[in-house]
Amino acid sequence: MSIICPTILAQDAHDFRDQVDRIVGFATRVQVDLTDGIFTPHKNISLSQIWLPENIETDIHLMYKDPESHIDFIKKLQPSMVIVHVESLADIPLFASKMRENNIKTGIALLPGTKVKDIAYLFPHVQHVLLFAGTLGAFGGKADLEVLKKVSEIRQYDKRVEIGWDGGASEENCRQLSEAGIQVINVGSAIQKAKDPEGAYATMKAIVTSTIHA
Repeated sequence: MSIICPTILAQDAHDFRDQVDRIVGFATRVQVDLTDGIFTPHKNISLSQIWLPENIETDIHLMYKDPESHIDFIKKLQPSMVIVHVESLADIPLFASKMRENNIKTGIALLPGTKVKDIAYLFPHVQHVLLFAGTLGAFGGKADLEVLKKVSEIRQYDKRVEIGWDGGASEENCRQLSEAGIQVINVGSAIQKAKDPEGAYATMKAIVTSTIHA
């Protein structure tokens, strides 16, 4: 069964708290999206300004050009996992080894144009592969479902690694994402901008739960 994972993409500390408050009480896992304005068009709240919500498994999606220069902040925060882009300057095996030393999992994110075969050698070093199909540093947008073909390509190389999705996930496509083999469906505006965030989450959770009985 797929996990519905609300995301947080905050511009400042006040916005961050508001978005956390919208999902506390029902979310069991959350992804915090951070951008540097270099790898991404715009910069949002920094690592030094965030805190992790209690009793929620928290992943950090670090959309940074140079993730390794922020390792000290990551160690202090102690997230469950840090996801860095293969297109960044990070030495992924080295970064992952430093995370393991601190009991933090490592994920890698792939932009739509990145081919699975070109980065498959990294799979033994990580626990998660995030298929990114949206717009860097922005909520909303239409999911590029063509990216789903990468799920089967990843499984040709690795049956173990967890596969996530980021970009345009909604009630309309979460069943398709789940049936395609996406294990973690990161949801931004469909939850954060909903009139009833908990209701939106519950609906999507029910949809992906029903796929295992279909």
